[in-house]
Amino acid sequence: MTKRAWLFLVLSFGLNLVVTTVFLLIGGRWNTPSAMVVAVGYMFCPMVAVLVLEKIVYHNDIKKTCGIRFKFNFWFLVAWFLPLIVSFASLAVSDIFPGTKVSFTIDGLLERFKDTMTQQQVQQLQQQFETIPFNPVWFAITQALIAGITINALVSFGEEIGWRGFLFNELIPRMGFWKTSGLTGFIWGLWHLPLVLQGHNYPHYRGLGVLWMTIFCILWSPIFNFIRIKSGSVIATSILHGSLNATAGFSFVFIKGGNELITGILGVSGFIVVAIVDIIIWLRILGEKNVYSTDNSLS
Repeated sequence: MTKRAWLFLVLSFGLNLVVTTVFLLIGGRWNTPSAMVVAVGYMFCPMVAVLVLEKIVYHNDIKKTCGIRFKFNFWFLVAWFLPLIVSFASLAVSDIFPGTKVSFTIDGLLERFKDTMTQQQVQQLQQQFETIPFNPVWFAITQALIAGITINALVSFGEEIGWRGFLFNELIPRMGFWKTSGLTGFIWGLWHLPLVLQGHNYPHYRGLGVLWMTIFCILWSPIFNFIRIKSGSVIATSILHGSLNATAGFSFVFIKGGNELITGILGVSGFIVVAIVDIIIWLRILGEKNVYSTDNSLS
């Protein structure tokens, strides 16, 4: 950890603490429209921290220090579609656990929204699905993929310029691929703590959800760093992050039974699938000499 890295973490975590504290003090509640605004603002705090350090304190070129490159390559496509594949693979694993069953029907999908939506909202959603002339799953996939590479990627950039941009640039030359991935994943998981304690992602298991979210981030961190290295750009990891947020719901809304700790991409089912991807990455770079580079030398 460098001085620059510590300063970034203090600024980023400090800003996030201010955002969530103000939200609670004014009587804010999770699962409300205002909470969504707060969540988006929360994601931009790492970017604000980077801008303060690189523009005001150190006067560096952010494009160079944070890997902001728009040159398209194959790994941008991998970043876009991989979360969708992982989400549906998590569905298959979830189906193995007792008391859970995959259901691609409208009834199975609506069952998941009963705890977070009013009966009227559920009925309206059902009416909307019934007007679609084809299976709503395909409609949802199309929407998620479009959102993942557009608005979600833009919002995710607020985080990625910090984790896979600034912090990656500080740690990777000194710690190497796996140590950087582990440490960044741990920090990234703890960074979600204020949101998880309010019910984000694990509404029924807020305390244990903090641990689960940290495990989730640690497991995904090597994938993000691998995409960062192979693509040579933090824009690709922003697409990966955006697509992950957009498609994660598929891994649990089509499951009957179970809970958020077991089913879906955020549960044990997802952990198993992502761990397999991590093993594939480990096998892919095993024996590679230049695994610390931020260019495309891992090919």
